[in-house]
Amino acid sequence: MTKHQKRLSAPDSWPVERKTETFTVKAGSGPHGREGVPLVVLMRDVLGYADSKKEARYALNNDAVLVNGDAVSDESRPIGMFDILAFTQREEYYRVFPDEGGRLALTEIDADAAGSKLGKIDDLQQVPGGDTQLNLHDGQNLLVEDGSQYSGGDSVVVDNETSEVVAHFPYEEGELVTAVRGQHAGEIGRIEEIQVTPGSGENGVLVEGVAGSDDFETVEPYVVVIDENFVEGDLEASGEDVAEDADDAPEEDDE
Repeated sequence: MTKHQKRLSAPDSWPVERKTETFTVKAGSGPHGREGVPLVVLMRDVLGYADSKKEARYALNNDAVLVNGDAVSDESRPIGMFDILAFTQREEYYRVFPDEGGRLALTEIDADAAGSKLGKIDDLQQVPGGDTQLNLHDGQNLLVEDGSQYSGGDSVVVDNETSEVVAHFPYEEGELVTAVRGQHAGEIGRIEEIQVTPGSGENGVLVEGVAGSDDFETVEPYVVVIDENFVEGDLEASGEDVAEDADDAPEEDDE
């Protein structure tokens, strides 16, 4: 199998310029599925912390880069929505967040905020012993003793060290959400109405815009409930826009 990914066929969320070069890095196996962006793309093309895969590997081999609290050794490790990147030697921390058009952006956060990450509950199920397993959007699975308070579509904040749920945000009217896909990706607001669609169609969601966003309408799978702090701090800060910084991305090199 090829070790490269054609830029033109890369997912829309990937921070790569489409027409300057033919290839970019191919993501390895891991969380986020096909939407996951290889870590080296963020390190090299976005942040400029490495000029090549060789330099990226050196940093990773020195445990200088953490993803959700864990040291990473694979430069092709997929990075996706709400992941936390920590560059320990630089004392810099970033949250991956969807930007306009669905492309991923890096928002700088402080060290305290980097200790946990947000996850959307895709579904949940009972497991032997009576516990409930929460299956999150990025493939992470959590066990909780009492699952009665959780539902699909809710969001949880997970401690990166203990994997315990430290906050819970239900998916319901009045909650703060962001659109992560579609034409309204990156916009934020409060759920005004959840429109239940009969049959197999996706439910609609009417969202009242906040923090400079207009009101918008989208479908249920495209929204994620978020913490109020995303508006008070992260979303008002000038996060580093992955799409903008990738315009001059270099040709992929193996060394």
